[in-house]
Amino acid sequence: MSGYAARNPYLKDFKYRDTVEVKDGALSLTKEEHAMIDRFVRINQAGETAAVTIYKGQMAVLGGDPELKTLLTHMRDQEIGHLEIMDRHIADFKVRPTVLQPAAVAGGYMLGVVSALLGVRSAMTCTEAVETKIGAHYNDQLRDLHKLNHPELDDLKRTIAKCRDEELEHLDTAVDHGARMAPLYKLQFELIKGGCAVAIWLCARI
Repeated sequence: MSGYAARNPYLKDFKYRDTVEVKDGALSLTKEEHAMIDRFVRINQAGETAAVTIYKGQMAVLGGDPELKTLLTHMRDQEIGHLEIMDRHIADFKVRPTVLQPAAVAGGYMLGVVSALLGVRSAMTCTEAVETKIGAHYNDQLRDLHKLNHPELDDLKRTIAKCRDEELEHLDTAVDHGARMAPLYKLQFELIKGGCAVAIWLCARI
């Protein structure tokens, strides 16, 4: 686990039901808890979709450098693993994906390409900004989930924590590779982080 990660502590259906089926059992949730789980899972799937395509976009520009290709491939492959987890959560909790999934694909790829065209350091600034927002977002989700004393949610908690820790490792990697030395670093960082906040807000509601 990276230094940054080590420092961090840490359904709604189309029709609300009395229980949510989870593997071999059933999980009783209030209507408000259903809605919270639904929101978390939908946002997470869209976010991991965008993350995969961000790295694909960066690799399209920077993949000619063997060292960078190895680095970006490693982070992309971890994001693919995260997306597989979130796809499973979508199925397990019978959550409707956001209608913005195509926008997550296109927007993530575009962000990856543009950040890479601005240079390696700007690509790393992009990673730092995205992972800063996503790491904090996963922490917020975990705090809310730990208030629910349902053993059937333990897998959801564990997998979100795993994704959180790996996102924060990506953040550390980006900083180590010059993210904060990019031109107009603060402006780039805040714009991208703010864009992530807007995307989270939209995906929670649409």
